[in-house]
Amino acid sequence: MNTNDTTTPIMNEVEKHVRKLTKPLKDEDELKKVLKVKLTKKEFKILNAWANEDDIQPLLEKLSLDEDRYGELSLKLIKKLNQEKLKQEMMI
Repeated sequence: MNTNDTTTPIMNEVEKHVRKLTKPLKDEDELKKVLKVKLTKKEFKILNAWANEDDIQPLLEKLSLDEDRYGELSLKLIKKLNQEKLKQEMMI
């Protein structure tokens, strides 16, 4: 888990999906910067919705996604979060 006491919803969500973190995650602002660059806008919005425990349905309508596409994006997002290069950039 994160060593600094200020974990945020985004940090918690990333930690939930990443299989192995060797170092603590960067702070919220830095982490968001890295994620915004490395994820697509839709992936970032999905991750944000998960982190804030938002109802996913309105987001799917807003992004014009059906359940299948949402499933594909979710899998792709989790795979990306587990890529070694991205993990290195997310950690301190």
